[in-house]
Amino acid sequence: MMTASEVDIVVPVRVGATNEQLRYALRSWAANVPHRHVWIVGHLPTWVRDVRHIPTDQDGTKYQNTTLGVRAACLNQGVSETFLLCNDDFFVMAPQPDGVPVLHRGPVSRVEAYYAGRVQRPGRYLRGLRATRDLLVSLGHENPLSYELHVPLPVEKTGMLKALDVCRRLDVVHKRTAYGVLNNIGGAEIRDVKVLNRSPKFDQDSVFLSTMPDSFAHGQVGQFIRRSFPRACPYEAGGRS
Repeated sequence: MMTASEVDIVVPVRVGATNEQLRYALRSWAANVPHRHVWIVGHLPTWVRDVRHIPTDQDGTKYQNTTLGVRAACLNQGVSETFLLCNDDFFVMAPQPDGVPVLHRGPVSRVEAYYAGRVQRPGRYLRGLRATRDLLVSLGHENPLSYELHVPLPVEKTGMLKALDVCRRLDVVHKRTAYGVLNNIGGAEIRDVKVLNRSPKFDQDSVFLSTMPDSFAHGQVGQFIRRSFPRACPYEAGGRS
């Protein structure tokens, strides 16, 4: 079994000039998550230093691009066999000396009801949720759990490739959920930590936080994160102080 410090962090990154959320995510991982290497898959910002990079095409939808990126990471021999799958807006706010735990969001049916109640017409995300759920049910997983949380997810490469192959015909695959259910990874249930707006009402004691671009740039949660990690980290240009 790999130790926490032998596990890599994998983060798909889309094209963008600055990406301040990624900057502070890197600071939070450097401070609080034991790991070996950070792998950026897709676009590598010019200010990022001392990471590993897997370039990928960025000409599909965001869902297709991230799925392509995760597959590329799983196929890359340099990436650790178990890695932490992150987004560029995942912030780890407290030390995780034993590694990041496996967490889920509860039944997919409950998550579906939440999103269905917020929209008049289902978009790609909700359609992908339903398609992934229907596929998992057809394979015998009657009440699958959702792993679509905005927190790092420990991933085993062979298991993720299996999940992506099973879901290869889906236009939008909920790959974290497919991976978690098909590999029976279990875990503990938490509420999602994504802060959607500028409201001061967020859990300042949460181990994990995630933001929208606006809530990070202009909201109370963004101020809190920036105050928590004021110093540059080794993954930034000039960031070895």
